[in-house]
Amino acid sequence: MPTTAARLPVTLLDGGTGRELMRIGAPFRQPEWSALALIEAPHFVTRVHQSYVDAGADAISANSYAVVPFHIGEDRFAARGAELAALAGRLARGVADGAAHRVAVGGSLPPVCGSYRPDLVDIARARPILRVLVDALEPWVDHWQAETLSALREAELVAELTGPTGKPLWLSFTLADDDALAPPRLRSGESVADAARLAQRLGATAILFNCSQPEVMAAAVSAARAASDLAVGVYANAFPPQAADAAANDQLCDIRADLDPAGYLRFARAWYDAGATLLGGCCGIGPDHIAALRDWRG
Repeated sequence: MPTTAARLPVTLLDGGTGRELMRIGAPFRQPEWSALALIEAPHFVTRVHQSYVDAGADAISANSYAVVPFHIGEDRFAARGAELAALAGRLARGVADGAAHRVAVGGSLPPVCGSYRPDLVDIARARPILRVLVDALEPWVDHWQAETLSALREAELVAELTGPTGKPLWLSFTLADDDALAPPRLRSGESVADAARLAQRLGATAILFNCSQPEVMAAAVSAARAASDLAVGVYANAFPPQAADAAANDQLCDIRADLDPAGYLRFARAWYDAGATLLGGCCGIGPDHIAALRDWRG
């Protein structure tokens, strides 16, 4: 293990699910995204989870991110949302329980009204949808992983709904990544320091940053560490910068050529040096990237 990694233990997360499903030939299209394999060929979901465990992940996320009306449609969600979310949890739990090392399962809770779009956040609409996911996933998960949150009010809602379960809560925010030199902020414009203070006040056990460019993550880690006592994590994506009116997963974005496993590891080491101890990947980051983090960690 490198001398830097010996100072603080590192927990390895998994990488992106949708792009990995597409890469291995699973059913995959818009608008269903990663939910399509769950609906039509769930064995592919199991394969993706297993590939991340084999690469060294200590925590995997249930494939529930796209189990929302935004992706699968209102009628399908009403008829099968709870069933599909429970299946996502059960598949992840099965892989985790069969692993040679301890693997935790996170219950992925997405932004309901569209990723990257704080202007579309509708708490009244999101509450009943997230409640379906929480109730369905709860038997299978070790912690909650609210992902790609672009506004503080989304975090408050998740804490409200997951609190009664008594399971640990990880709050993961997506960052404005159009200017790597600007002070770290959420896509809503709210500051990372305010997000960290809120996460601690809500009783979260970790604050993370995901689905943003690697270049903006180290500053966010430093800001979160300065504002709270929480564990901090990063799982960046491999996309170019996104337009302000874009919604994540509304199109297939290009993957940056410079973010191969070695390139991604260079960023991850900087996040670790800034204080991040939960490290993984988001869209476009696959098992080979996680294996590179494992080999670095030792």
